[in-house]
Amino acid sequence: MSEYILPVRVYLEDTDAQGVVYNASYFRFLERARTEWLRAQGIEHNRLRDEQGVVLVLVGTQVKFKRPARLDDQLYVSAELSQLSGARFIFKQVIRRDTPQGQLLCEGLAEVACMDVEQRKPRRVPGALLEELSL
Repeated sequence: MSEYILPVRVYLEDTDAQGVVYNASYFRFLERARTEWLRAQGIEHNRLRDEQGVVLVLVGTQVKFKRPARLDDQLYVSAELSQLSGARFIFKQVIRRDTPQGQLLCEGLAEVACMDVEQRKPRRVPGALLEELSL
């Protein structure tokens, strides 16, 4: 699958008193990139829930922080589907400064599970969703 890159500006709300980005802010940036990756594939969370009876939930993540981001930095947050099997997606993600190929600040993996809305249990990725993803 193709890589999606989301530009993100660091605002005061993302930082501590010294202007360094909070660790939790990185997770919000990464989540936004995964959501926009889905949207770029024509998939929206509300439609998945309403039409296919599934939601996508984060069940695990591994993140390595390489360098800090700071107030006013322009970041580029990428999301790329690296694996899809059964009921789960694995996304490879990175955050870079200044350009999409700029200085590496953060890298990691996110495991996202497909969950049945009514049963609240893992569920295989629906065939219709696989078709939308062209897999």
